[in-house]
Formats: sequence, C-alpha cells, structure tokens
Amino acid sequence: MIMKGQKISDRYQIIKSIGEGGMANVYLAYDTILDRDVAVKVLRGDLSGDEKFVRRFQREALSASSLSHPNIVEVYDVGEDHGLYYIVMEYIEGKHLKELIKKRGKLTVSEVVDIMLQITDGMSVAHDSYIIHRDIKPQNIMILENGLVKITDFGISMAMNATQLTQTNSVMGSVHYLPPEQASGKGSSLQSDIYSMGIVMYELLAGKLPYKGDNAVEIALKHLKEPLPSIKEELPNIPQSIENIIIKATAKNPKNRYVDAREMHNDLMTCLDESRIHEPKIELPYPENIDETKITKALKNAKIEEKKKEEKNKEPAEEIIAHQITQNDLKKDNKLLIILASIFTFLVVAITTIVVLVPAMTTNKEIFIPDVTNQTVEEAIANLQNAGFNVATEQQQASSEEIEFGKVVKTSPLAGTKRTKGTEITLFVSEGDAKVTLENYVGKNYLEIKGKLEALGVQVVVEKKDSKENNEENIIIEQNPGANEKVSKGDYVTLYIPEVDKYPDFTSGSYTYDDVVSFLEKYGVTVNKLEEETSSKNPGTVIKQSRSKGTRIVSGTSITITVAKKPEKTSENNNNNNSNNNNNNNNENDEKEDNNNLD
Repeated sequence: MIMKGQKISDRYQIIKSIGEGGMANVYLAYDTILDRDVAVKVLRGDLSGDEKFVRRFQREALSASSLSHPNIVEVYDVGEDHGLYYIVMEYIEGKHLKELIKKRGKLTVSEVVDIMLQITDGMSVAHDSYIIHRDIKPQNIMILENGLVKITDFGISMAMNATQLTQTNSVMGSVHYLPPEQASGKGSSLQSDIYSMGIVMYELLAGKLPYKGDNAVEIALKHLKEPLPSIKEELPNIPQSIENIIIKATAKNPKNRYVDAREMHNDLMTCLDESRIHEPKIELPYPENIDETKITKALKNAKIEEKKKEEKNKEPAEEIIAHQITQNDLKKDNKLLIILASIFTFLVVAITTIVVLVPAMTTNKEIFIPDVTNQTVEEAIANLQNAGFNVATEQQQASSEEIEFGKVVKTSPLAGTKRTKGTEITLFVSEGDAKVTLENYVGKNYLEIKGKLEALGVQVVVEKKDSKENNEENIIIEQNPGANEKVSKGDYVTLYIPEVDKYPDFTSGSYTYDDVVSFLEKYGVTVNKLEEETSSKNPGTVIKQSRSKGTRIVSGTSITITVAKKPEKTSENNNNNNSNNNNNNNNENDEKEDNNNLD
C-alpha cells in the first residue's frame, strides 16, 4: 500500500488515494518537477508480477500517450519504481458518467448528443491511428463541471485485452457494454468500440442498461442473442434519427455498424436537424444472426481455464475492467444450453408439422389502431380496449392549439397503423396551448439558457458559428426562433455560440515572426520574440511557442515565440579566414618592399 507523502521515482509525491480496483489503485499526486497535480495509477500485485503483461502495459500506455485530444485524458509518463509499475495521467476534477446517471437518471436528448459528440470526436483520433480502447463504459468517461468530456484508461484497456495475457474465463470490459464478437471469443476491432458507445448512448437516454441478468454469462448471452430494446418504446418522443444511430451502433453484426468513430461522429452532427427528426427507421443490410456453436465453444474454453486456475489454487482477480465468469455460472449456462437445444429441436419438429397441416394456425392477425383523437381519456381507453389493445397506465403530456385540455392528442403507436392484439398503447393528453415565449438570449451564457429552456420542456440544440464580433466562449451570438417567438413543449430552439479561435501550430515550419505578428494582430495579442543560437530548421522560422496549439486565443494576452537563428561559423572557418587575412597582409608587405626598392 502506498502511503501519503511517499514519492514515486523521486518525483511524484502521493497526496491521497482517489480510487481502488481489481487491477490498479489510483492516487492524487504532486509532480515536484513540473509543479502540477497528476493522477498516478499503480498496477496491483499479481499483474506487476506478470512480465508479459507489464511489457504489454508499458508499450500500450506509451502508445496511448501519443494521443492528443481535448476529450482524451493525457498520459504524461509511464515507469517503474522498485517493483511499482505506474502510469501518470492528467488529473481531472470531475465525476464519471456512471455517477451522473445515478444522480440524474435520464439525460435530455441534447445533453446526450453533446456528450456522444465529444466521445466520438476523441475516439476518432484513436481510430485514425487504429488504436482500439476495448473498454468504453460510463466509468471510463469523466465529465467536468463545464460539460467537457474526457475518455480515460486507454493504455490499461489495450494492455488487458492482449489474448496471450488474459484468461479465457475473463470477459474483458464490463459485460454490460461487451460487444457480441468479444463475448463469443473473437478479437476486437474498431467496430467493438462503436458497439460499446452505442450501449452508453442508450443508457444515458434511458437512465438504465438495456440488458440485465443474475450473472455475467446471462448478460453476455443477451448481448449475443437478444435484440436491443427499442429506445423509442422507452421514450416515444425521441427523434427517429437518434434511435437509428443506436440501432446502427449496437448491431450484432459488426458489418452493420459504423466503420469507425468518425463516421458515427458525423452522423451525430446532423441527427437533430429538422430534416432528420422523422426520418424512416433504419434497416440493417446484413443478417444479425450469431453462430451459437462459437458461443458454446467459448463457454467450454472458459470452463477449462477455470479448472486450470483452481488446480493452481489461484484466486481470480477482482473485477474492475473484466467480469469473471464463475464455474457455477458456466455449469448453469451449459445446462441452459442443453435445455434450450432440446426445446429448440422439439419446437422445430412441432412447428414444421403444424405449418404443413394447419398453416392458418400460425398466423397472428394484425388490426388497425383506432383513432381516439379529441376523446376524453376514459373514452379513449374504453375504445382501445374494446378493439383488443392494452393501454399504458401512465399518459404522456402534449401541448396542442386544437385539442382542448384533458383530451387525447395522439397515441403511440399512431392511429391507423397495424399492431397485434394485446399491444400496449400510450395516450398523449393535451395540456392546452402551453407555449413558451422566447426572450432575447444573445449575449447570455448558453449553459444557463439551455438549462432554463429544457426545464420548460423545450429541446435545445447548440451549434457553433464563426463570429468576428464575439470570440467569447459559451456566449450566445444568435438564436432561432428569435425573441418574442412562441414554441411548444418538445419544440427545438437552436442557440448559436462562437466558433472560438484557437492557436495554430506556429512550429510547423511555415511561420516566421512576422507571420505570427500578422496572424495575432487582429486578436490584440502581444508577440514577444526570443532567438536560439542554433536550430536544424530554416533560419527565421518559429521553433517554439509559449501557448500550446489548440488553446483559446484571448484578446489582451501575450505569447512568446522562439525563432531559429543561423548557426555560427565553425572554428575551422575562422582559422581559414585568419589565414587568408595573414596572406593578404604578407602580400601587402611584399608590395611595399618592392616599391621601396624601386624608389
């Protein structure tokens, strides 16, 4: 156990423990060299003793350190100190998404889209380098007070997924977010991260997980076999474009998913556009069937590895990134598979016989949902029940100019569509003309206005826009609809904030001091200049900048740049020059003597 005040590598002084898990302990520490707080993750005992794992961990953590993006927690250092293997990361003062879900439950559509845009933007950088996270889940995604999202644990999740370093009875990644291909024993791909992000998106919207079970095996089997519950049934008012993104991301067959995070990010960018709100439900092009023989094989392998581990009297590692599948779980699942196989065989024979002899018995007729618009709730319930449908006990509210207060505006599913008898119908009851009058929000903080409008039931979309007049982050520069316009609950209001200008990479080799001055002149930024004596870059070009690439440009501040200077002449050149000067002097003296002789 690392104690408070202890130093790691004579540099990172431990302040306190901020987290413990089955694989690593996390500490808040002070970097005595760079004068900053950092998070230090120290591998625990059994993993530190596995040389193969340690090598993999160090290699993958170093690979993760090459990722530079505002939505990815930065990895500063990877090392070892007297048997302690550690990784030093950016310290984030915030909470992870799981804590947010527990506190808030369901998040609004606009909040979820904003969070997912940040996650997919960060993951796009990783996927561009073909780095797979393999453990995307709310616990590995931090959110700061200002709404900035940070993805954590890249190095560890990649190292833990090494097939040569993991036991087959350890399902890598939290089983609730486990892609079907991993659950069936296949390797990971970029599409594996897409599936996990789709499950996270579902959970953020619904406030709960799509699959639950008594043990890891049961949940994993649901990921393999059961269709994802419809988010539209959970939230009838949700745009179809949102459900389509979840359907595509969580497809069982990786071929049906997004190619990578960037493709998913681009789809999220337009999902709240008015033209996409009521788009058709997506149809997946490839079959979603999973080969059950591979599932059985994976489970058998898991059972064999569990027995080997018992023979060595080793305790399975605690759960942090992986859920352990116990021997009892495997026994229960094998029994379940045998029972299911028997039932399946019987059903195939029975259904075949019935289909051949009495085809009519297999048909389940669908009937039209009656139109109960403008009826009282009592009348609508009676008519729907008489037609053979069930009615949800809870009604949804909807504003309407035409339908008077307390009467039915619409149903879900909609009137006129066909459904089987017994389908549950949800009633939407009129609140009357419950409209919200918009104020002039220009010049105000969008986070404050967004919260107020959403509290009134208005959907808010935030978009960035170029602005020469206002470069202040988070301040509204335009709105649509405008001030004094009226909107109903569920309507969309778009708030535009400035596309904040950020510092480019002046060290790319194309900027000189004059270029930097010219570039920053319009922002009112003072440019201070330093010179280095030597540099391999072209003389006069910028080689260092005090403000990092991607940080916001703020008027009235200053930046210090360093430019390359011509290398000084070598001593050999100086000697040659001196020699030449001496020869010239000697020649001049000889000429003088000749002239004297002539005289």
